Order: sequence, then C-alpha cells, then structure tokens
Amino acid sequence: MFKITGLDKLTREMAQLAKFATEVDGELASVSFDPTDPGSIETAISEMEAAIDQKAASYEGNNMVVNLVEQIKANLRE
Repeated sequence: MFKITGLDKLTREMAQLAKFATEVDGELASVSFDPTDPGSIETAISEMEAAIDQKAASYEGNNMVVNLVEQIKANLRE
C-alpha cells in the first residue's frame, strides 16, 4: 500500500484558483487609449496588468494563480 500526501495543499490551491478566476471574470478596470498611439496602448496595457497584479497579490504563493496571471497578461498583449 502507498500513501498520497499533499492533497490538502492541492485542494487549497485549486480553491484559491477558482476564487481568483471568479474575481477576474468581468470588468477589472476601465482604461482608455488612442489606438494610433503606441505609448497610449502600452499605458493601457500596463494599467490592466497592474489591476490583475492587485487582484493576484493575495495568491502570491499559488503557482496555479501565477501561471493564470501570466496567461492573462500574454492575452492582453495580443
């Protein structure tokens, strides 16, 4: 017989991931930009990234949340 350990941590991290996903679902921040001005676009992206970072701050040790944050930020830049 073998013993599986770490499920408590996994369960906690998955619950945190679900909570974070709920928090970022919908409107995070309201930004405006000039689509013809690269500086304006970059500022808007930076503002959105800051809003995401603020939401994710309390989940700093959760790698699943960190990975989701990276994916969201990558999607913003596309």
